[in-house]
Amino acid sequence: MKKIALFGATGSIGRSTLDVVGTIDGFRVLAISGHKNLPLLREQMERFRPRWVILTDEEAAKEWDFPVPAGTEICVGMKALTEIAAEPEVEIVVSAIVGRAGLESTVAAARAGKRIALANKESLVIGGAIVKRLAKESGARIVPVDSEHSAIFQALHAGKRYELERVILTASGGPFFRLPDEELRNVTVAQALKHPTWNMGAKVTLDSATLMNKALEIIEAKWLFDLNMEKPELEVMIHPQSVVHSMVEFQDGAVIAQLSPPDMRLPIQNALTYPDRVGGGPTRRTDWTRNQTLEFFSPDYSNPRFDALKLGLETARRGGTAGAVLNAANDLAVSAFIRGEIRFDEIVPRIRHCVEEHDFRPEPTLEELIELDQEIRKKRIMNNE
Repeated sequence: MKKIALFGATGSIGRSTLDVVGTIDGFRVLAISGHKNLPLLREQMERFRPRWVILTDEEAAKEWDFPVPAGTEICVGMKALTEIAAEPEVEIVVSAIVGRAGLESTVAAARAGKRIALANKESLVIGGAIVKRLAKESGARIVPVDSEHSAIFQALHAGKRYELERVILTASGGPFFRLPDEELRNVTVAQALKHPTWNMGAKVTLDSATLMNKALEIIEAKWLFDLNMEKPELEVMIHPQSVVHSMVEFQDGAVIAQLSPPDMRLPIQNALTYPDRVGGGPTRRTDWTRNQTLEFFSPDYSNPRFDALKLGLETARRGGTAGAVLNAANDLAVSAFIRGEIRFDEIVPRIRHCVEEHDFRPEPTLEELIELDQEIRKKRIMNNE
């Protein structure tokens, strides 16, 4: 039985992870964490009977009044995540907390030499150099959960690393790929939350609409696969159907792609069972009896609608503190859009301003990155201050 700590159990990835481990044999959930959704966390606790239940929101934790099964301990606060990530019993840490909040527990798991099923892309966007260094020193193995990075991870096994020509990261294009440029300024929050192919949380869905989610994935891919961003070894293609999750091209011209219906449970299952493949899981299957068309478009980087991708590539090349600033500024800009303070087409320009104007440092410590993140979040993105 492989023993799992699932951080972010009540989120979209967390729920899908429990769908997987509740369907296939060989896993025991040792720990689950949740933030504010206490009723769902209680249901998960009662079903999986973990040793630890972590309530990361200390204020919400005061409302916990549910009976706790024998053998289960309630832990409160973010610090509990880093402590449990390092517990000797824990073999796999599923890093599924959304946003910067997942950084410290991912760092702790890397330092402790765990297998990390990584869904929290921000850990690498902010602290990629640090996480990768710790993983190398401890022997930790990072297996990606994002569908695109899982596809790359799988496709790379078709050849040797030195045979790689380039990675082709696919993007759905979001709900506004075919919307005329002049109409982007009028996009509403409700429209931005309607993704054409994926069912995700609100933040990730909005990031997909701006293409900033793909910018974050560009930076994540750089660190996951040690890509040379100057050559470059990474390219982005728009693929609206979201069936080809990404591709790898080798130096002989062969292109290896991973295809499946848009369902996060497959990359989650792959991350948990690697290097084996296990049948009988809850994942959807491709219906090859149905006629279908797969489209691919190269982004026009002279068009402002693709500026998020351009900024992601620039940030990945630059490294240092740029990723931390991009991530924090993106959170601020999305919040400002939701509050009605800025238009949809102003989100990425405000982010670019923050990235370009900050006091860049090429080799920051973890403490400096956390401090910088807090500093950026004190700004008001609406006024570019």
